[in-house]
Amino acid sequence: MSRRVQYSRLGGPEVLEIVEVEPPHAAPGEVRVRVQTAGLNPFDHKVFRGIVSVDPQSAVLPAGVGSDFAGVVHELGVGVSTFSIGDLVFGGRFGQAQADYLVTDATALALVPAGLTIEQAGSLDIVARTAAASVAAVAPTAADTVFVSAAAGGVGVLAAQLVARIGARVIGSCGPENVDFLRSIGVEPVLYGSGLVEAIRALAPDGITAALDNHGRASVDAALATGAPASRINTIADFRASADYGVSAVGGSVAGLTELVDVASLVGAGEITFPIDSTYPLERVREAYERLIAGHLRGKIVLDLQT
Repeated sequence: MSRRVQYSRLGGPEVLEIVEVEPPHAAPGEVRVRVQTAGLNPFDHKVFRGIVSVDPQSAVLPAGVGSDFAGVVHELGVGVSTFSIGDLVFGGRFGQAQADYLVTDATALALVPAGLTIEQAGSLDIVARTAAASVAAVAPTAADTVFVSAAAGGVGVLAAQLVARIGARVIGSCGPENVDFLRSIGVEPVLYGSGLVEAIRALAPDGITAALDNHGRASVDAALATGAPASRINTIADFRASADYGVSAVGGSVAGLTELVDVASLVGAGEITFPIDSTYPLERVREAYERLIAGHLRGKIVLDLQT
């Protein structure tokens, strides 16, 4: 039997339960993965809490949870020649990741790059693709001063460093506990909250030229107030801002496996820092989501399914 996290009604983390199901089998062109780690994303809890809607087919209850995963190839479907049994792989499969076994199309998987930990590999799919896509949406250059909100979070920490690698100046918002961390990765920190606009202006009196919002409307408003044109602001946290202000709302759906592997390789090589906030055993999945919902993270929360 295989353990699986699922929910049968909408609500907070209390609706999550671990059930035993028959392990799935790989169909032609598919791979079965024995999952070792699975990352948590805010989108997960927004779905099981009913805050966002998903494709009607995916919304049929009971439904599985999670997207990001890493693990070992356990079974190959007919026609799959790109992987071997025992290969360490990673990727994403919406609603299926938080289970001992999952099946996915072979073209959606990649080998874990050298230097990448299993916790990092199991946490990257959504945040890496989203970070790469959002950075591309504003096309920063070395001449830019870019504001990145929630710069210590899963998407923000990657996006801020991708921008910095281009040579742009990066100002990032965070809580007091992450000020020193942002400085350590080359980001100039400002505290979020009521004084955000003034803090950005103090660092960049001539204004910012682009912004990546990973937090919400207050950060979009701050970016506009400090000089960024709407055409060079991308948000992944307030999609209404796209209609209200004309900012872009490009997310990870426009990036693919190539972008994921590119970011993962940078992390594995030590060229980008990707912190793991905390790790929980599968049995403590409710507690893990409570931690995620509480916020103030540094990087990603991971479920460990190896025991």
